[in-house]
Amino acid sequence: MRVLVAGIFGGIVLFFWGFVAHMLLGLGNPGIHQPVHEDVVLSSLHEGLGAQPGVYILPSLDPNQMGDPAARAAYGKKAAASPYAWVVYEPQGIDMTQMTPQLVREWASDTLSALMLACLMGMAVFGFTKRLGIAVVATLFAWLSVMIPYWNWYRFPTALATAALVEQVIGWLLAGAVMAWWLGRGETKTA
Repeated sequence: MRVLVAGIFGGIVLFFWGFVAHMLLGLGNPGIHQPVHEDVVLSSLHEGLGAQPGVYILPSLDPNQMGDPAARAAYGKKAAASPYAWVVYEPQGIDMTQMTPQLVREWASDTLSALMLACLMGMAVFGFTKRLGIAVVATLFAWLSVMIPYWNWYRFPTALATAALVEQVIGWLLAGAVMAWWLGRGETKTA
């Protein structure tokens, strides 16, 4: 029960920190820009990408052609001379100002993440500092294993990757402190 309550507390803290980080501090937007001619880009998406939602990388090379030296050479030449885009595409669109579904999913994700971390933090009797250290190490592990590959392979902006690090470290320090405190209540003190 202690772990469950710690996870719920951690999820609440992380959710509210996410609001502060994104809405007040702007940590969710570095490196994200508005298009110069949005209507031109939008009008070409259906024709260029079709009806299949998903992620599109432009220019692209069919993975089945990776073994074809001529296809790879042609792609390399085109890629070096063309702009690059990593596009998350939904042909039907969505009103992003209607945030209720995303907020519910974010709260669930924050709470489940906090519950997983609370399980890890509660596996043994550690003091507050060691439990907080676990939160920081888990945060850095997640950032290094998810955001750095996106930065490296998909060219996510460095500013976005750095802001994500700041947001996650501060958020999990805050949530981790609450969870470590809760988990340590009533325990005999150890190093």
